[in-house]
Amino acid sequence: MSAELRSNFLRTQIEKDLAEGRVSELVTRFPPEPNGFLHIGHAKSITVNFGLAAQFGGRCHLRFDDTNPEKESQEFIDSIQEDVRWLGFEWSGEVRYASAYFDQLYEWALYLIEQGLAYVCDLSPTEARDYRGTLTEPGKNSPYRDRTKEENHSLFLRMRDGEFADGERVLRAKIDMASPNINLRDPILYRIRHASHHQTGDRWPIYPTYDYAHGQEDAIEGVTHSICTLEFEDHRPLYDWFITHLPVPHVPRQIEFARLNTSYTITSKRKLKQLVDEGIVAGWDDPRMPTIAGLRRRGYPAPAIRHFCEEVGTSRSDSVVDVAMLESAVRDQLNKTAPRAMCVMSPVKVVLSNLSNRLQLSVPNHPSDASFGQRDLSMGVELFIDRDDFREEANKHYKRLVLGKRVRLRGSVVIEAESCDKDEKGNVVTIYARCVTLEAGVDPEDGIKPKGVIHWVCAAQAVPAVVRRYDRLFRIPEPGRSENIIDEINPESLSIVEAAMIEPALRDAEPEQVFQFEREGYFVADRFDHTKEQPVFNLIIGLRDTWSDTHG
Repeated sequence: MSAELRSNFLRTQIEKDLAEGRVSELVTRFPPEPNGFLHIGHAKSITVNFGLAAQFGGRCHLRFDDTNPEKESQEFIDSIQEDVRWLGFEWSGEVRYASAYFDQLYEWALYLIEQGLAYVCDLSPTEARDYRGTLTEPGKNSPYRDRTKEENHSLFLRMRDGEFADGERVLRAKIDMASPNINLRDPILYRIRHASHHQTGDRWPIYPTYDYAHGQEDAIEGVTHSICTLEFEDHRPLYDWFITHLPVPHVPRQIEFARLNTSYTITSKRKLKQLVDEGIVAGWDDPRMPTIAGLRRRGYPAPAIRHFCEEVGTSRSDSVVDVAMLESAVRDQLNKTAPRAMCVMSPVKVVLSNLSNRLQLSVPNHPSDASFGQRDLSMGVELFIDRDDFREEANKHYKRLVLGKRVRLRGSVVIEAESCDKDEKGNVVTIYARCVTLEAGVDPEDGIKPKGVIHWVCAAQAVPAVVRRYDRLFRIPEPGRSENIIDEINPESLSIVEAAMIEPALRDAEPEQVFQFEREGYFVADRFDHTKEQPVFNLIIGLRDTWSDTHG
């Protein structure tokens, strides 16, 4: 059982409701609007709703609250289903849609009219705002509030028949324009929208609002606990008002918890869409995006995301969680599950002057887990090391290859640098070295041990690869406070290595397969772009947190 599910106020309330017989089975729901890709905040909601249902032997529904056809699409519906499954959850029964209940919601709107609890209003949006009042001043009754039931019924039928233009009329609940809770000041139930719907086509020229539809959908589905985030707390009285005044078959209960906010991250769909539309990122699934699809393409493991969501806990207080906590969960997970491999990012050639025969090596795939097995490597006279791993001269703190000094090649022999060639610009192009030992893992007979260990790739077998090095998309901890989020972008959030050199076996990596590139970090074969002909790897995360070192 996870830490979160062992102790939180939601679990305590559910246990109480079950013990007192208020409900016989827990039924929760995850109700996204299909108007964008899910993000890390949704991952928290998914973990809570599906996790509680699993813990208590209940059910969790996946329901699309598709009441706004102008912003919704099948692409978003498909991506959301894939995200939920990828995170490790499965919903109860078929996928559900608010649009499947449009007939019932319409009948209940007619019921409210007949009860004198709803009316057709002709105020323009600007006039409606003026009549609504403010947080400190009550609203004023619409001049159309006292229409007869017969007139409201007739006008609503005509709205349904498509007689009026978009925005010309709305159906409103008749509650209390003087209520201190603005959500109860005669909220809108239906708007006129001559828009084709991805599920119902052109059947409806009117669409229910989210506030009106949501609670009734819960009631129809038998949801016992409508668990949502704190921004809906002020909407709960309206949620309960509809449930009380309509002949619903079931009474659900809304409970709010604090949404997940992480530093260096935005979760506003509007602003995320701006990044996509303006080409700041390569799409909703760009590995720098906080979307679940982006995190997946970046290589973040689903178990690490679930663990992070559980570790931050569930509370009633909004706060911002340091994104380093998520990164730490990813790093911990990958350290246990990622096999090791070698990749040279900035290759420079090394020629071994005294190596006459190719060495055949057997190298462990994981330094502390023998179950990962061994891999065979071949080392010839020429190999590649990283340019940063060689200096002509250096102080004693430099633990890599220096002229006249020794290093061990990972999983192989000890070498000593003797000389180097440079180009006309003074750049080292070839390093000449000799093998001090000719057997892997053996120390030099003269007792002079190597200064450090560096990684390498056999030049004759090395495979060129593209490596995308990702960093945080934003350079400030709380992005999105200003309207121009483009100014907050980290200009170094993506750098591309066009000609890295990898072990030959990495050519056969499957898309989404993860490795630790020795001394470099954790990398994933890109979900879409990686092929045997052109390997492409994405940096998931470094071996340690370097952000605070370079940006602190």
